[in-house]
Amino acid sequence: MTSIIGFPGPHFCVLNSENKPRFQVQVRSLGSKDSPVLSSDSVAVNGASVIEEREERRSLIDEGNERLSHKVNEEKRVKDGALESLEPLWDDGYGTVTVKDYFDATKEMIKPDGGPPRWFCPIACGAPIKDSPILFFLPGLDGTGWGLILHHKALGKAFEVRCLHIPINDRTPFEGLVKFVEETIRLEHASSPNKPIYLVGDSFGGCLSLAVAARNPTIDLVLILVNSASSIERSQLQPLFPILEAIPDELHTAIPYLLSFVMGDPTKMAMVNIESRLPPSLKLTQLSRNLIALLPCLSSLADIIPRATLLWKLKLLKSAAAYANSRLHAVKAEVLVLASGKDNMVPSRDEAQRLMSSLQNCTVRHFNDNGHTLLLEDGINLLTVIKGTCKYRRSRKRDYVSDFLPPSMSELKYTTDEVFRLLRLATGSVMFSTLEDGKIVRGLAGVPHEGPVLIVGYHNLMGLELNSLVEEFLREKNIMVRGAAHPELFWGKSASLATFDWHKVFGAVPVTAKNLFKLLSSKSHVLLYPGGAREALHFKGEEYKLFWPNKPEFVRMAAQFGATIVPFAAVGEDDLLELVFDYNDLKKIPMISDYIKESNRNAIRLRDETSGEVGNTDLFLPGVLPKFPGRYYYLFGKPIVTKGKKEFLKDKENANKLYLEIQSDIENSLAYLLKKREEDPYRSVTDRTAYRAMYSPIHEVPTFEP
Repeated sequence: MTSIIGFPGPHFCVLNSENKPRFQVQVRSLGSKDSPVLSSDSVAVNGASVIEEREERRSLIDEGNERLSHKVNEEKRVKDGALESLEPLWDDGYGTVTVKDYFDATKEMIKPDGGPPRWFCPIACGAPIKDSPILFFLPGLDGTGWGLILHHKALGKAFEVRCLHIPINDRTPFEGLVKFVEETIRLEHASSPNKPIYLVGDSFGGCLSLAVAARNPTIDLVLILVNSASSIERSQLQPLFPILEAIPDELHTAIPYLLSFVMGDPTKMAMVNIESRLPPSLKLTQLSRNLIALLPCLSSLADIIPRATLLWKLKLLKSAAAYANSRLHAVKAEVLVLASGKDNMVPSRDEAQRLMSSLQNCTVRHFNDNGHTLLLEDGINLLTVIKGTCKYRRSRKRDYVSDFLPPSMSELKYTTDEVFRLLRLATGSVMFSTLEDGKIVRGLAGVPHEGPVLIVGYHNLMGLELNSLVEEFLREKNIMVRGAAHPELFWGKSASLATFDWHKVFGAVPVTAKNLFKLLSSKSHVLLYPGGAREALHFKGEEYKLFWPNKPEFVRMAAQFGATIVPFAAVGEDDLLELVFDYNDLKKIPMISDYIKESNRNAIRLRDETSGEVGNTDLFLPGVLPKFPGRYYYLFGKPIVTKGKKEFLKDKENANKLYLEIQSDIENSLAYLLKKREEDPYRSVTDRTAYRAMYSPIHEVPTFEP
């Protein structure tokens, strides 16, 4: 039978006003006909017994006093009027929960209750956005289900999260667990056949995910395998497993301490809530405190995995790996493999490559500095990885517009402080915009806040201007700029490169007519480069030269939606990089020439051959050398309103005239910035660094007067 119990504490434990656990869950227990049924007095909520029952789809819900009644009403309100979408720079809670919280949460969870495996929903996940898919977490050897605790709040905004709990005394064989999970996903699929179902399998849970997917090839599943234990037979710890069986009970308390250092990196665990912006001395102090607080918690591993449970789990793990590996050919699901570079438990890097070659639709991401317990360590936000690999969708086919989740505040901080920190310091970007009266001011006041807005401009060498532009719109106007990017980054060979994941997290979308149509119709701010790859991969001597197609492709589309066109210019590429080998130079080198030709043989072309060189640019990586950094300057021109001009711009001659005017505006802005930057006393990175050290942060360093 099926039962759901909602209460503010770990399942099946009696709570009173003096004993309230910090972590809240809702529990669904799926058992056989002989499974015990909880009576009305077997669970107390804040001192009150659960006394009411009502029928809900496939479930018996035990409701408590007013708090639970309010909970049901709140859930109904969420279903009826769920949040449509997330705002940019939303709070994902990353860094507010630590590994110590994991150990605290498991203390009540591991109390023996004689019950079967069950699902629970952490209350911390909250209510997801409208039409969110469901995500099932399948745990590793610990079986507690709390392995996602660092990611609950973030994932809870995008998914309906359910976590599997396997009690420490449960001895359900692997095939029994497979059937248990399988029954759940089949019920969910029957309820929402057009939505994907996500299975996040951690270590042992990876084997469980693969097994379920192999048995259900017709269900739309997305597997996220975290250091999958399907490679346990090749584990470097294999020689130690027989020794574990021979160790007497009195020595078992030492085993968890040893396993904690084998399975994870304590330093990485202790760094979860440490701000990257802190000075090194403060970081070290905070790290020391966290480690001291974490070490006593390791003793609880002996309670989480007692000797008998550990020996059973090792046998279970071997049977799980054998079962999953024998059925890899039957897996049709979309798969994302996350592999740690310092996994001392299983050879995760090698296993990731094996799975990628064995599975039909598999993407791999490596985390070189992390250990086996990846989801409990610093340096990974699971939702960020899902977004960056374009694995998030709410229907059978991903919609790059409606399925997009804007970046959170922690993602913005991480990119500016870690990923693009050096580039940000080197560019020292400064923004100018033009008001309606033609006055140029510092900042983005001249760019309309209300969409749809189409921002068009010159694409600098290798897209150097992109990061600062998107960041400044988020910081100053809280606006998400959706950049139209080359489809090769999404569907070609480049899609497998983690280098471009952050572009996708921050709004990049394949540049297709369909996507532009959707973005403008949803009143978005869209960034478009008509010159595309031809400008970003220009030749020597072509700095700040526009290479636009002959047809005014975007003007009439903007007019169709009444979008405001904002032309912009950015200069600074020649202050950062020296172009040493361009396309013509590389083509003269036989081996490199052959590589470029081969890599572009099946590359995606944006335009037909009538578009000339703009539509036939080969993709390649130019040879560059860094310069002593200067500065980047942006100028957003006077907004061009197309609202009410749809019929006027249907005429090809009128559209082409406006198209040429926009080009001229951008060329004039480029010339303006090139001239005015000579007046900037802080153009050099040395001068900016000295000013910042004495006065203000990077975005407030003075520049020339416009």
